[in-house]
Amino acid sequence: MPQITVDHSATLADDFDRPAFARALHTAVVEIAAARLPACKTQFRPAADTVVGDESEGHAVVHVTVGLLAGRDDDTKARLTETVLDLLRRHVRQSPGRTLHASAEVRDLAPSYRTFDRP
Repeated sequence: MPQITVDHSATLADDFDRPAFARALHTAVVEIAAARLPACKTQFRPAADTVVGDESEGHAVVHVTVGLLAGRDDDTKARLTETVLDLLRRHVRQSPGRTLHASAEVRDLAPSYRTFDRP
């Protein structure tokens, strides 16, 4: 915990500094939500196709989901969500002719969530 998933348009490959984004987000999750840095895990999932409305050209999408163990209040989750959006603004380069649609959510992991680490 936390489990972070970043779904994004594959067309952002050259314009999204994913490693820097993940490092900055991990730091923010530690500072805002009291997570442990070694527990922060981020997976990036590029989507080959993106359609917004009825258009497939000129748009890119990024959606970040942060799953935390229950116990954080709504203000903490909202602050973390706003921080995620700010980090996306800094780590996804603008491209002429492309509209970036960015979103984020912070949610509680299900009570059944379990994990293990194997060296």
